[in-house]
Amino acid sequence: MDFYWIKTNLIIKKIFSNYTWDIPNSENKVYLTFDDGPIPEITEWVLEQLKKHDVDATFFCIGDNIAKHPEILKKIMSAGHAIGNHTFNHLNGWKTTTGAYLENFKRCEEIIQQSGINLKSKLFRPPYGKIKTAQAKKIQKLGYKIIMWDVLSADFDQNLSKENCLENVLSTVESGSVIVFHDSIKAFKNLEYVLPRTLAYLKENNFICDIIE
Repeated sequence: MDFYWIKTNLIIKKIFSNYTWDIPNSENKVYLTFDDGPIPEITEWVLEQLKKHDVDATFFCIGDNIAKHPEILKKIMSAGHAIGNHTFNHLNGWKTTTGAYLENFKRCEEIIQQSGINLKSKLFRPPYGKIKTAQAKKIQKLGYKIIMWDVLSADFDQNLSKENCLENVLSTVESGSVIVFHDSIKAFKNLEYVLPRTLAYLKENNFICDIIE
């Protein structure tokens, strides 16, 4: 099992300050993000939860999943949420040549464009948070912001209890936090428990959930 930070270390944020880790603000805003969709039923369940609490989020989508489920992508956008690029095949940048990585990134970009959706902002999140400097520079030159995170729920971790997954979020969230969830089959066991309780907690503590722009 790979090591991962639940709360991203300040030193990491400073070293890679050209990436977005959090979004400081004076309005008590936080930024919910969902990786790896769209997935039938699961992404739609997430949309229902967000609608129930009247909050906005940002979905970093895999191009291959968009190609398979374009109707769900349209549901995300019609609900007022934001869309970001998460590569076409969920590639690990550290294990992929820069040329192959950029080609895969562009395939995802093209499939989003073909959907007819006009994106408000160009957002990219590297799968696993793993991207080489050369890859990042080329993507940024295309006008994209590279969005990392401040809080990792670790909902994908099959060995993590749903209670501990919830604690990962509630014990670390603060104004400006970018929080990562996954609208995936693998994560749903934890997500189904954690997301409604997170949304309730955020509301009770006067946080505002906004999209990333």
